[in-house]
Amino acid sequence: MTAPVPAPALRMGTAAGRGTLLAAVLASGMVFLDTTVVNVALPKLGQDLGANVSDLQWTINGYLLMLAAFVLLGGALGDRFGRRRIFLIGVVWFTAASVLCGLAQGTGWLIAARFLQGAGGALLTPGSLSVLQASFHPDDRGRAIGAWAGLSGVSTALGPFIGGWLIDALSWRWIFFLNLPLAVLVVLAAMRWVPESRDESASRTEAPGRTRRRFDVGGALLGALALAGATYALIDAPTRGFDSAPVLIAALVGVVSAVAFVLLERRRGDAAMLPTGLFSSRLFSVLNLFTVVVYAALGGFTFFFAVYLQNVVEWSAFRTGIALLPMTLLLLIGSARAGALSARIGPRLPLTVGPVIAAVGLLLLRGVGPGASYWTDVLPGVLLFGIGLTLVVAPLTASVLAAVQDRFSGVASGFNNAASRAGSLLAVAALPLVVGLSGGGYEQKAELTDAFRGAMELCAGLLVAGAVLALVLVRRPPRDAPPSQPCHSLPAATPPAQRK
Repeated sequence: MTAPVPAPALRMGTAAGRGTLLAAVLASGMVFLDTTVVNVALPKLGQDLGANVSDLQWTINGYLLMLAAFVLLGGALGDRFGRRRIFLIGVVWFTAASVLCGLAQGTGWLIAARFLQGAGGALLTPGSLSVLQASFHPDDRGRAIGAWAGLSGVSTALGPFIGGWLIDALSWRWIFFLNLPLAVLVVLAAMRWVPESRDESASRTEAPGRTRRRFDVGGALLGALALAGATYALIDAPTRGFDSAPVLIAALVGVVSAVAFVLLERRRGDAAMLPTGLFSSRLFSVLNLFTVVVYAALGGFTFFFAVYLQNVVEWSAFRTGIALLPMTLLLLIGSARAGALSARIGPRLPLTVGPVIAAVGLLLLRGVGPGASYWTDVLPGVLLFGIGLTLVVAPLTASVLAAVQDRFSGVASGFNNAASRAGSLLAVAALPLVVGLSGGGYEQKAELTDAFRGAMELCAGLLVAGAVLALVLVRRPPRDAPPSQPCHSLPAATPPAQRK
């Protein structure tokens, strides 16, 4: 048996501690930056590459699909083979895919590169936080993770400024090329200061034929096929027809894979990537359904809003990018306070009131049109949406973790992370179909206006449905959950938690 790797004990005031924190923050910043600005780049890259609506959907969803399907597997790989090793592989993979995105000469090339970027992100996202958790002394761990959350949030807030400026001044391609110098700094810092760590129980057995840790490639692949089948069917149905062979086959693959995933995870028990016993907690099940619904609204809103502001309201990419900045700032400033409030009064009220406030914000934004004023037409809706989202994110994360036993906290937060991304993924796939936007319709002002207004109504409806779900079914977890930073990424689906 391999000798256990001793647990490092970095301190915040040392060079190694600062260097490890720098590597984790910059790596997360790359992911968060791309999350916040790719939606803003859609109109320009669509025009440059001759993209249709389904191409724009796949540009977003190719990344989200891989991230949602493989983020749990990425965490497990780090536990088994070394957290620093997998983290570095993820950084290099993500960066190489980013360069391919920036060099894309057609939509097929770009979409394929986005799939690869999502796979790299699935290795990088859990690794950036797990290296802090595993490397720092227990007395400094909370400070390190808090600093990571705050500094990563700053990178998210800077994203609209930097990304919008790059798109207008240079090209949409530079939002991807920007990752290259950041990655060089991450790799140098990680190789110099980040200690290696792993969980030796990942390869240990408790009894013949039974492993202690989850390493479920089959479950990850079936989950990916389920999401991919559903996504393909929803995106291609408007152009191919609901009764076309490719759409029907994709839908069938999605359904069969979803059923097979459930059966496999149930048979594997605690060795599964997602132990089905977690869902014996009704609160855990309800909160993850709530997550899918609320983040579907968020993903649909951010997809439509950036395109609408540029193609109908005729704002620049930079102005569009900063339009959502107040929402990000509210999340940064208010999430800790919302978490503290939830710890005192329970999650039911914040998770009920928050979505309703956000829904009112979307209904206000529905009326934005050509010649709109940012201060009177856009800002009020964005502020209400941001306030509502702030009331939701931290209480939701804390409640999910409190709904399961401590030993399952990692897989619970990872699954909630994946659920948030899956909600955004399905919304971006389904909303254009439901509101009748296809082909080159996003470049036609009248068609896009009708689609945008219908999408805002549907997203508001999803938020209200989430509020009803929380009001009826959410109760205080069996034990108080401490206020926590969200495991989600900040907006544009944002949230991120980003989200681990």
